[in-house]
Amino acid sequence: MWQQHYTPVVGSLGLSALVAALPLFTLLYLLGVKRKAAWVAGLWGLAAATLVSVGVYQMPAGLTISAIAYGAAFGLFPICWIIFWAIFLYRLSVETGQFEVVKDSIGGLTQDRRLQALLIAFAFGAFVEGAAGFGAPVAVAAAMLTGLGFSPFYSAGICLLANTAPVAFGSIGIPVITLAGITGLPLAQLSAAVGRICAPVSVFVPSYLIMVMGGWRALRGVLPATIACGVAFAGSQFYASNYLGPELTDILGSLAAIGSCILLTLIWKPKDHFVFDGAEAMTKLPPRHPLGEVVRAWAPYGLLVVCVLLWGRPEIKTFLNSFTVLIDWPGLHNQVLQAPPVTTKVLPYAAKYTFNWLSAAGTACLVSCLLSILVLRPPAAKVLLAFRTTCSQLGKPVLTVGSVLGLAFLMNYSGATGTLGLAFSATGAAFPFFSALLGWLGVFLTGSDTSANALFGNLQVVTANRLGLNPILMAASNSSGGVMGKMISLQSIAVAAAATGMPLSDESRLFRFTLRHSIFLASVIGLVVLFYAYIMPGWVPR
Repeated sequence: MWQQHYTPVVGSLGLSALVAALPLFTLLYLLGVKRKAAWVAGLWGLAAATLVSVGVYQMPAGLTISAIAYGAAFGLFPICWIIFWAIFLYRLSVETGQFEVVKDSIGGLTQDRRLQALLIAFAFGAFVEGAAGFGAPVAVAAAMLTGLGFSPFYSAGICLLANTAPVAFGSIGIPVITLAGITGLPLAQLSAAVGRICAPVSVFVPSYLIMVMGGWRALRGVLPATIACGVAFAGSQFYASNYLGPELTDILGSLAAIGSCILLTLIWKPKDHFVFDGAEAMTKLPPRHPLGEVVRAWAPYGLLVVCVLLWGRPEIKTFLNSFTVLIDWPGLHNQVLQAPPVTTKVLPYAAKYTFNWLSAAGTACLVSCLLSILVLRPPAAKVLLAFRTTCSQLGKPVLTVGSVLGLAFLMNYSGATGTLGLAFSATGAAFPFFSALLGWLGVFLTGSDTSANALFGNLQVVTANRLGLNPILMAASNSSGGVMGKMISLQSIAVAAAATGMPLSDESRLFRFTLRHSIFLASVIGLVVLFYAYIMPGWVPR
């Protein structure tokens, strides 16, 4: 066995943290300065992580290779599995001509691009996040916006920004459930704490989204809609997380947001006709279609919702999980020892690959695709065209996801991530603020709030106890801050680029576009946590 060491550079935590962050600096430099494609940055970042792990942390070569392979396998399944079938569903709708009817039905509700973005990117995206997560909401919503006439870049950017508020409770509450399992803290109290941190921010996310699209002038014309949408989502998010648990929080919040958007469009219309550069203007009313034709066109997305919800039901999930194959990852499982202060004592680091081929959300997407083919009855040539188009879109994104997940898992098992976590925890009284940024870093690395909670959840609790802070608040801060790292993770950017057909050269531009918003919103979460830690400590349960 090989034991992790968190200060390999002359025993200094500060110097060790600088070296541990070299792969991250590599990613930021190549994407933000050199403007390289995400797959190029991912491969170079992985090379840097390998150099640091072997050369500085003295991780054996066999363990290094195995950790990279473990991460890449996780990137292929379940993440790329979801992405593929979500995009195929959209391509099937396009190739059969049904998406034109979908587009007309949305345009019939409102021709205002701002309201369309609220309805699809924020409200419908939140529903898909709550039901499936793991890249599906960005893939589905971004593809839909592109089909509606939004530019690929703005479709991707808008959906990445919108996919913040619901992430902490995505996939039927899996991030919070994982956090409770990792830390041993009560699930109900963690759910309530995450809701109390996220809900205040969720109120203004719809308004922030429109401000990013077109500034104050764009927001002013639809302010009633953004307020209604934000209050409906945040109010439901707060209530469900505090009184029902994490499982239904996003589902109820998104339904409330969708309902508020639709009801408002029936009784109120914006007085201005703002058009921003990222979307074509809708200059005429779309044609009306018979109700049966509209229902048929929406059937693939309706089937997607039904399948994902069924897959999330406890009794069905338990049955499907009975077919899951658990694999002790060769050459890695329990071969690495984690040590204090990252853990309470020296413990073997498990590496169990979960091949949940039947219960995975991607399989629910696959079933919805098959059912959609039965409902739409397209010619075989169109199904094959949709399949080929999906495959051609996903070549480079799959390479990006695999390399970045390999990088993240290697940093975890080498101890580099532990070093960075300890550096954050050394901030003392300011730790509540940096606690949120630690979660943000975890999601940037792994692309998943669930993975970030598994990565840093225990560290947050250990640090909170050492500093005399509320461990439930600090653990919840990890999950809440992590949601703002989703928009800059290379996996999310790769998904958005693939879903919209965006040129690979625009991926670095998309990263720079989302980075400043990600840092700002993560800092807002940090300030909310500071407020709860020192101004209103009784507001979050202990």
